[in-house]
Amino acid sequence: MINASTEWYAVYTRPRFEKKVSERLAANGFSHYCPLNKVVRQWHDRKKTILQPLFPSYVFVKIDKKDMWRVKETDGVVNFVHWLGKPAVIREVEITAIMDFLNDYSDVKVNQEQIRINDRIRINSGYLKGREAKVIFITDKQVKLEIPSLGMSLTAIVNTSDLSLIKN
Repeated sequence: MINASTEWYAVYTRPRFEKKVSERLAANGFSHYCPLNKVVRQWHDRKKTILQPLFPSYVFVKIDKKDMWRVKETDGVVNFVHWLGKPAVIREVEITAIMDFLNDYSDVKVNQEQIRINDRIRINSGYLKGREAKVIFITDKQVKLEIPSLGMSLTAIVNTSDLSLIKN
């Protein structure tokens, strides 16, 4: 089923169906990836390491576009994840990066907090560490901040992991 025209797509699954969908995709001969996170859980009498999906309700599948309908017919698959009206294509390097990261680390947390325009943030590193700011403009690599205590706006390439959202 894998050839030169295959690409990675994300499918949205029914809640708590990620592992079942993975099994069903494998049974149908599709190349797939369900990132599983090793997490230690504490019960009253013991600790146990369990594997739980890193991205709840998401499984990645590498297919040719013509096989989309077959994947969508898989029990537990709700739909493909769309971006700008089309099924979102995930780059091979991104899938590989997730695989490598999960091989190196366990108990990984996914940060689902998104920074948006008008959010109040705190800068966590660099020269302006500890300062609060307001987000004026944001792209995938640049964040324009207004820092009132300095009376100016700054544009910088900021890694979003160096910012933290201030909850109201």
